[in-house]
Amino acid sequence: MFLIAGPCAIENEQMVLETASELQNVCRELDIPLYFKSSFDKANRTSSSSSRGVGMKEGLRILAEVKQRYGLPVVTDVHESYQCAPVAEVADVLQIPAFLSRQTDLLRAAAATGRVVNIKKGQFMAPWDMRGAITKCREVAPEGKVWLTERGSSFGYGNLVVDMTSLVRMREFGCPIIFDATHSVQQPSSAQGITGGNRELVPPLMRAAMAVGIDGLFLEVHPDPDHAISDAANQIRLADIRTILTQAKAFDELAHKHD
Repeated sequence: MFLIAGPCAIENEQMVLETASELQNVCRELDIPLYFKSSFDKANRTSSSSSRGVGMKEGLRILAEVKQRYGLPVVTDVHESYQCAPVAEVADVLQIPAFLSRQTDLLRAAAATGRVVNIKKGQFMAPWDMRGAITKCREVAPEGKVWLTERGSSFGYGNLVVDMTSLVRMREFGCPIIFDATHSVQQPSSAQGITGGNRELVPPLMRAAMAVGIDGLFLEVHPDPDHAISDAANQIRLADIRTILTQAKAFDELAHKHD
């Protein structure tokens, strides 16, 4: 199992470096490969008045500092095709947000960089529909690496559910499968113009996904999530990450005994 983790949005350099340092320490103890993730722009906010982050130039500078200081590979979102090439100069993995998982030009531009492309499955998409997203990447980069991430499916208004069979279905495509435990407990646009959530549900959903069998785990982690500029209700407290990852590793080892 590998881990993709970090604060939802890059708020400032100090917070990002603090989170990266602690995540690295815990993952070294538990022998879990770590990819540090944070977004320079949250372009799909419910309200136009919500903070979007530090922007691409400053965000890439901070992510480059994480790489230089801690030697960690980094992951960040791209929202438009023109962002892919400059972001790929820093990021090891380009992530396609779930809302954009069918955007042909964006997928092709990301694949053309030669970096790993992590595609979040759209909340509105069936798992088998992700074959089309993979094909769009492979048309540009036949040997390129593509990851698929499950992050829940829309269920009525302001609610998501996780179909664990999605993890099995998407594995049939031959790509590494990741479970995003924190976005899966979102309650979209449910809190007076912002997204709500329930971080207490992260551990049980994570354990279920680990038992089914996944290649990677995605967790949003923040030193003070209640005051985060994005996803405050569902990010994991940095102080709790050791306990959660200890559980994840135990369930991962158990699942592989029965492969």
